[in-house]
Amino acid sequence: MRFRDLRAQYLALKTEIDNSIQSVLDSSDFILGKPVAELEGLLADYVGRRYCVSCSNGTDALQLSLMALDIKKGDVVFTSDFTYFASACSSSILGATVVFVDIDERTFNISPIALEKAIQRCIAEGTLTPKVIVPVDLFGQPADYTKIIPIADKYGLKIIEDGAQGFGGSINGKLACSFGDISTTSFFPAKPLGCYGDGGAIFLDDDIINQRLRSLRALGKSSEDKYDNREFGINSRLDTIQAAILIAKFKPFVEYELDAVNKVAKWYTEQLEKKVITPFVPKDFYSSWAQYTIMFKDTQSRKKVQEALKQSGIPSMIYYPRGLHQQRAYESMCLSSELYPNTIKATQRALSLPMHPYLNKAEVETIAKIITENI
Repeated sequence: MRFRDLRAQYLALKTEIDNSIQSVLDSSDFILGKPVAELEGLLADYVGRRYCVSCSNGTDALQLSLMALDIKKGDVVFTSDFTYFASACSSSILGATVVFVDIDERTFNISPIALEKAIQRCIAEGTLTPKVIVPVDLFGQPADYTKIIPIADKYGLKIIEDGAQGFGGSINGKLACSFGDISTTSFFPAKPLGCYGDGGAIFLDDDIINQRLRSLRALGKSSEDKYDNREFGINSRLDTIQAAILIAKFKPFVEYELDAVNKVAKWYTEQLEKKVITPFVPKDFYSSWAQYTIMFKDTQSRKKVQEALKQSGIPSMIYYPRGLHQQRAYESMCLSSELYPNTIKATQRALSLPMHPYLNKAEVETIAKIITENI
């Protein structure tokens, strides 16, 4: 069994994917070819944004967005403590100060209550300038923008939505990657909509920032002359083959894969909700289920179940074994784990199970049976 079965997906979509790749090979237009612009238009329309700017990966999408907002040393960026390193290092590499925020223990997403307290502490200290909130749509579920957006407005902060895991999710029908001043996603193969390499995208509505992002992803070149570089950017272009693959995968993603993963999540919850803490999806929220993550009563219970699954040839993953404040790159900040009780609880007790649109009910029942027999 595979954790996220990309092979099963490929076999189901083989003709469409192979034809898309072959069309690029035939054209030999490998960088910023026609499928790149086609994909950008397709994704912008789907999300409900004026613009989509593709790039090399989700990390670059975050960094380019921060660069477009002129984030620099002395600025503060707030983000979740329980997420992948990219959500923070994209700010740190620009010299900004990252302030980590604890999560809501039910959703694993940034806690709006903890966020506002962190902003207030930063303002009270008065040495740095709060600028941006980077909420993370973790495990496929959008962060609680119904509470985050009013906080941002109250303190005059921008929002960059990190939708790397959330593409396809929604709140009240409004899709992930439409909530921030700028929103980003990743097309890493294991993401809800993934390519066969690295890829990313930025979503926005602002004309000027759109043009600047297109310049920044090409080393700061001008729109009139590729050899006239007007600022310092990075080299971050989505290649044409990856764009063609994403176009081939987009239609099934929308038409049936999102429904399929929600069905799988329902099966898991029905089997496990009385045995472990199953994922919580608030009313009017819809998840694209990048992962299905359960919580155990303690670390030993998790370890026992994970070993039992492994012995049966079933993969599982611990996302994440440590909070960002515990990363060695940030150890000089000397942050106490007492500030992040829910993050610590998740690192010690959370376990993600196989999750993809091609998982069948019998497989889910097998996984659930092993879990319930080993708690």
